Amino acid sequence: MLNFLVDLLSQASILVALFTMMGLIFLKKSPSEIIAGSMKAFIGFLLLGAGAGVIVNSLNPFGSMIEFAFNVQGVIPNNEAIVSVAILKYGSQVSIVMILSMVLHLFIARFTPLKFIFLTGHHIFYMGVMITVIFATMGFTGFQLVLISAITNALTMSVSPLLTFWVMPKIIGEENKIAMGHFSNLTYVVSALIGNLIGKNSRSTEELKLPKELSFLRDNILAIALTMSFLYISVALMAGPEYIESELSNGQNYLVFALIQGVTFAAGVSVVLSGVRMIIGEIIPAFKGISEVLVPDAIPALDCPVIFPYAPNAVLIGFLCSFGGGLIGLFIQGILGTTLIIPGVVPHFFVGATAGVFGNATGGRRGCVLGSLVNGLLLTFLPALLLPILGDLGFQNTTFSDGDFIGVGALIGIIANLFN
Repeated sequence: MLNFLVDLLSQASILVALFTMMGLIFLKKSPSEIIAGSMKAFIGFLLLGAGAGVIVNSLNPFGSMIEFAFNVQGVIPNNEAIVSVAILKYGSQVSIVMILSMVLHLFIARFTPLKFIFLTGHHIFYMGVMITVIFATMGFTGFQLVLISAITNALTMSVSPLLTFWVMPKIIGEENKIAMGHFSNLTYVVSALIGNLIGKNSRSTEELKLPKELSFLRDNILAIALTMSFLYISVALMAGPEYIESELSNGQNYLVFALIQGVTFAAGVSVVLSGVRMIIGEIIPAFKGISEVLVPDAIPALDCPVIFPYAPNAVLIGFLCSFGGGLIGLFIQGILGTTLIIPGVVPHFFVGATAGVFGNATGGRRGCVLGSLVNGLLLTFLPALLLPILGDLGFQNTTFSDGDFIGVGALIGIIANLFN
């Protein structure tokens, strides 16, 4: 039964569908409207997840080609990898922590001004894993470990969306509609603040004017397909046919493989955007019911791709600049002789793209470029701070990648040191 609940609640698509259903029930909608709205929200999140899966699968060989072409070895931040290692040792504790933290999170939303309902299920799970591991490393066990981990996780779910909530109306054009439910809000707010600082009179990335001959690039999906195909083919030429055809493409010509991966990436983005439109169309009305009955003025906190349709040019620019910042950070680490944090293409796409949207919202093109570049540097240097705090898991060749994970982990470590 416990495994069933954990599997159920760790799925963002099911969480969103359940909350949508609850909201429509509270609004006293007809059974047909409740079923239709819930299923549309469910399908929308599955579309988002399917698109994200396509993107991840197309980015993985890109990262492998870069590592081979430049002969780079080190720690690769990846949430899924570090969680899969940690869960072998702390699986049962994490299961209880996740369920208890979600209950506590709803209490916080009901009885405090923090009205956010964090709906990104996999991030709730990942944060619960990291917090549990750190407290276990400090010596907490049993019920004490579960309780303090659940409280910390619930507080993180409630506070994290607050960091960037002030920027959301600048992105979506409406106040108090949705919040960012993604544990990278720490770096997103840095990007937004940089935009505020340097972006005065800078025009939006969405106002980029193209020559008449290049007007076809106004189609964002087409622009992404061409850009990513160029990047893939360039890296493939550096990695060489022997490695790609023997290790990655199953014998397919390396340039053909690179071209297909670049266009597949764009197809994944297209699916993500379609899913986001379905989610927003159903969950916003449903949350009116949630706010009226369960949590007055409830605000859904959703995964980062939810803002991609509002600034698609910033998405692509943010990814490229963030990844560039990661490479610059890797070069600096090599000079300093510290642990090498290899830029993970997947986090740099999702987190870097989102940082680009936030930077653009407050500072236009300058905010987008510099905000996402700094985001890339932070994604390179911050994970190194977390390695010693993770105990035995810090010796793995991977770690958590997003800013909030490092921020929360470092804060717990500092408090622990203060109290010895």
